[in-house]
Amino acid sequence: MERYSRQVPLIGVDGQRKLATSSALIVGVGGLGSAVALYLTAMGIGKL
Repeated sequence: MERYSRQVPLIGVDGQRKLATSSALIVGVGGLGSAVALYLTAMGIGKL
């Protein structure tokens, strides 16, 4: 949780845990899709 300490005040510990157990599908990893993948990973999404 230390890694995500800047966003925990916004979404809470429960929200961060929910992100960690969530998954996302990105169709097309071009210019926008690759940036979205990086941002989701940095947010702590569980599985891409």
